Amino acid sequence: MGDLAPDFELKDQHGTPTRLSDHRGTRVVLVFFPLAFSGICFSELSALASTAFPDDVRILGVSVDSMFTLRAWSDQEDFAFPLLSDFWPHGQVAQAYGVFDEEKGVARRGTFIIDGGGAIVWSIDNPVSTPRDVADYLKALS
Repeated sequence: MGDLAPDFELKDQHGTPTRLSDHRGTRVVLVFFPLAFSGICFSELSALASTAFPDDVRILGVSVDSMFTLRAWSDQEDFAFPLLSDFWPHGQVAQAYGVFDEEKGVARRGTFIIDGGGAIVWSIDNPVSTPRDVADYLKALS
């Protein structure tokens, strides 16, 4: 903990480039998830969407899905935060954060809380089959 979070630039579900360093001064909950339209991912992202986070916190979801897949899913589910496509080079950002599952070709359920200065202050790395609890994020942010 305390290491500087690897910076990246990925396109969100609307094709807008999003750079982690553009969020300096706010806290970021960076949530890697395996695949859109899957059961556990839906449950986790729905919980994120329905949770009241402090005003200085930004949620960023990341998966290896294409921008177009993330757009369709976000439009269907009305997620109010960016979903970032780590599609190509395949899983490069998940690899930089150490949460890419080489065997399955998707990100594991990794979450990183990054402070306003860009340092990782809390993280969790769950297997693809093990959901995370949003209450843990809130506890870490308090």
